[in-house]
Amino acid sequence: MDEVTDNGSFWFDSLDAPVEARPPAEFPDSVDIAIIGAGFTGLWTAWYLKQRNPDANIAVFESNTVGFGASGRNGGWCMGWAMGIEQMFARPKLVPKALAVARAMQDTVDEVGRVCQAENIDCHYAKGGTLTVATTPFHAKHLRATAQQRRNAGLAEADYVWLEPDEAKQRINMTPNYGALYTPHCAAIHPARLVRGLGERLRERGVTILEQTRVNAFSPGKLATSRGDVTAGIILRATEGYTDSIAGEARKLLPLYSMMIATEPLPAQIWQQIGLARRETFGDARRVVIYGQRTLDDRIAFGGRAGYYFGSRRIPVIPTSDPHFKHVERTLKSLFPMLAPYKVTHRWGGLMGVPRHWRPSVSFDRATGLGAAGGYTGEGVAATNLAGRILADLVTGNDSALTKLPWVGDTARRWEPEPLRWFGVSAIERFGDRADAHELRSGKPSKFWGWLFDRFVG
Repeated sequence: MDEVTDNGSFWFDSLDAPVEARPPAEFPDSVDIAIIGAGFTGLWTAWYLKQRNPDANIAVFESNTVGFGASGRNGGWCMGWAMGIEQMFARPKLVPKALAVARAMQDTVDEVGRVCQAENIDCHYAKGGTLTVATTPFHAKHLRATAQQRRNAGLAEADYVWLEPDEAKQRINMTPNYGALYTPHCAAIHPARLVRGLGERLRERGVTILEQTRVNAFSPGKLATSRGDVTAGIILRATEGYTDSIAGEARKLLPLYSMMIATEPLPAQIWQQIGLARRETFGDARRVVIYGQRTLDDRIAFGGRAGYYFGSRRIPVIPTSDPHFKHVERTLKSLFPMLAPYKVTHRWGGLMGVPRHWRPSVSFDRATGLGAAGGYTGEGVAATNLAGRILADLVTGNDSALTKLPWVGDTARRWEPEPLRWFGVSAIERFGDRADAHELRSGKPSKFWGWLFDRFVG
């Protein structure tokens, strides 16, 4: 049973009070609906199930504490996009499905805002949109083409707007800056305040959240936990990168790590140089993803992908001495040279869940009562809400437009066994790093390394 309740993040550190686990005072013998995992997916699913059936006896089982995993450590992008949509847009026959998911995700950004406002969850929600900066001339060409492709497919002109360099630099003074693709469909949030606030509202509505209660295995109608067995008519798995910890679930989701830093609060004159006046989230077009936001207290929270540990090893809290943090800090200060004299005060990392086909999925088998949702590949703050609504509709038999989205039933095959898994993921990381380094250095597309990366990832 995990004893550490602080996940090491700036988000947990900046909560109003330290996080303390709340082990169950009483342990249930049976429940109507059991949800494994008290992160965004599990809590949103419980939220919408309780709305649809207020009398349902719902219990959420959590091995640590609410939001300890990715939900309390991520970049705080509540974004109206998800993995897999781009690939569907590239195939004419799948464009209608891509549009359906894209529009559902855009609405989801507003849905999260609506719930937070209605329930007085102060997660520092600011819908400033996202700026994807072109740091090479050919990235600018690619991003302009992306905007046009999405308009041609049926998205509105205002959904994706190309900003020429002068306007882009006024919005975000990143170096270099050859223009930026802007979408309004993203909100910057404080993820720990959102996940913890959602947990509190669920408890107020009678949902039982059993912290420090690890689920070791489950089968139709039964869970084996660290505190004893529980019977449940419906069991829903929402464990993302921690899925391997449950017997029988190995290799369904790959735990891939991402590292983040946060600066000290920056003075007004620095923000006048940087921009981000609307608290836009930001990134660029490199393959090994970077992501950042301006926090409510005027820091930059910034992150980048870090890699994979052999055997899908999971590390509860990343040591601040990990060398990946130096790389993330160098990247941030190369993009914003004016940050050179300012300190990084927080360093943390965590894992996300990556399915073999690199896109989210939701499933529910009425015959067995088993269901699952996940596979967001690091883009889950908003996608978890949509997945939770889909799963709630599937469980309650609500034949909605959401249950017709292509995520439903799109379950990936398992990842390869070791050492193939480690070699494959290491190769993807290496190809992406090599391609990005070549392109940023030369200003030209990386035909060899880029092709290899795209070939492996899809």
